[in-house]
Amino acid sequence: MLTIQRRKSLMGRLVVPALAASFLAYFALHAQSGKYGLEGRAELARELEQRESEYAALAKQRERLEKRVQLLHDGTLERDMIDERAREALNLAMPDEIIILR
Repeated sequence: MLTIQRRKSLMGRLVVPALAASFLAYFALHAQSGKYGLEGRAELARELEQRESEYAALAKQRERLEKRVQLLHDGTLERDMIDERAREALNLAMPDEIIILR
């Protein structure tokens, strides 16, 4: 009986570690510089801070508008608010008034 034995080549031994190293390098690269990686986290933090400041400004504006609407409800109408809204809607002013457009 004849058996043929082959020596394992160096390339055959390095295929699995080379594939594993390439996968690890791929994931390490994306963990560092991907959208949700270490560098991306700083960008997301800056964006969150910007959005929170925008939200705070909008919340203040909404609160101010809610107060103005509260003054227009029945039973609590103030003469100044009625006068202001009427002049704005009709685009009228008195001759001695100074008008500042926003």
